Amino acid sequence: MKFFLDSANLDQIQEANDLGIIDGVTTNPSLMAKEGIKGKEGFRNHYLKICNIVSGDVSAEVISTDFTGMVRDAEELAGLHSQIVVKIPCIKDGIKAIKYLSQKGVRINCTLIFSPGQALLAAKAGTTYTSPFVGRLDDISTDVIALVKQIVNIYKTYNFNTQVIASSIRHTMHIIQSIEAGAHVATCPLNSILGLLKHPLTDLGLEKFLADYKKLNG
Repeated sequence: MKFFLDSANLDQIQEANDLGIIDGVTTNPSLMAKEGIKGKEGFRNHYLKICNIVSGDVSAEVISTDFTGMVRDAEELAGLHSQIVVKIPCIKDGIKAIKYLSQKGVRINCTLIFSPGQALLAAKAGTTYTSPFVGRLDDISTDVIALVKQIVNIYKTYNFNTQVIASSIRHTMHIIQSIEAGAHVATCPLNSILGLLKHPLTDLGLEKFLADYKKLNG
């Protein structure tokens, strides 16, 4: 499984990259706004800063919702850096744009996926990634892991090359569940990834080892 950091915070991205375990970054307008990034040029410059930190894919989202606008946004974003993967929402014009752009070699992350039907259409259109939103579905008591499994199985059955990104992850257990469901990627906030390190027996074991060493060596 790949880990993408779901963040636009440069300090967090640097910290996660220094750990050596992230394979890319996903962003969205909300995450950019959280960092106080404003305007088209501000967004573009920030994407480039992220690409300079990590070596993997960096998802950057279109802000238009019509076919012509999404194609224009996508081509501008893809032209910024070879690492950029363009996020396009799973709406009618979005699917049309994915088909057009994928045929031109633009890599796409189809976002806001909430059903296997949406994931199927996105894959048929040629998207590189699909992003089912695990956290948001969990918020409304939906069996999100079953959805991830459905999408993974559809792609295996029909030999789609599209990778599934478990997105909108809220906590560490979502990561484990996504792994078990066969997701190719989990995109997570840093605290969820760091949560994988935590176990009380690890802390107790280390405490005992250090205490025993101190007894013998002062």
